[in-house]
Amino acid sequence: MNGRNRKSRLLLSLALTAPILAMAGEVTLTGEGRVLYQPDSARLQFTASAEHELPQKATDRVAVLMQQWRQGITDYRDRLDHYSDATVNLYTRTLPAADRNEEPKTRAVASQTISFSISDLELLNPLLQQAQSIGLDYRLGPQQLFHSDETGMEQEALARAIEDARSRCRFVASQLDQSCGDVVTININGGHSPMPMMMAEAKSMSDTVSSIGEREIRASVSATFELD
Repeated sequence: MNGRNRKSRLLLSLALTAPILAMAGEVTLTGEGRVLYQPDSARLQFTASAEHELPQKATDRVAVLMQQWRQGITDYRDRLDHYSDATVNLYTRTLPAADRNEEPKTRAVASQTISFSISDLELLNPLLQQAQSIGLDYRLGPQQLFHSDETGMEQEALARAIEDARSRCRFVASQLDQSCGDVVTININGGHSPMPMMMAEAKSMSDTVSSIGEREIRASVSATFELD
């Protein structure tokens, strides 16, 4: 009799526990977020270069170019951040001989690099035009343009990805007549570097930047939530 009572109590306990176990669960899903923006800053680099048979002549020619550059940017100098133009390079290159019986000729090549950043893109075209008028070498591409608060935008994209995951959890839970509970685990997937959706490129005497298109930062997460 006692054995049957113990068996009955065990079956009753399982019967009461089974619905609770059936209701408990987890759901794993992904969330995505993105932020659109336009660059507001630029990192620029120009190079003054010249060559001559004599190293001093090549160096003198570069000095003239640098003087012209410094005079030309007088009105903008105090708005150029992290400015540096002290990097000078001098080397010798060998020219191929026109005839195998001739001795190869050498040329001295001097160069000086100018680098800085700007936080006002209205300065971009005047600076490019000044470099073009002197004959400085440069190339402007997507990697030179950026936003001054890209870290904040990356965080905003991540926040949107997390909220997207939570929103999906709430939807799934509602379809199961349950509610979305605490986060069990969350993985932040590899982010995407900011990439331009459209941008003008300048690299020759007649080029100026007429428009700078939008960029986007994306973030994604994979999260596991409790279902209550």
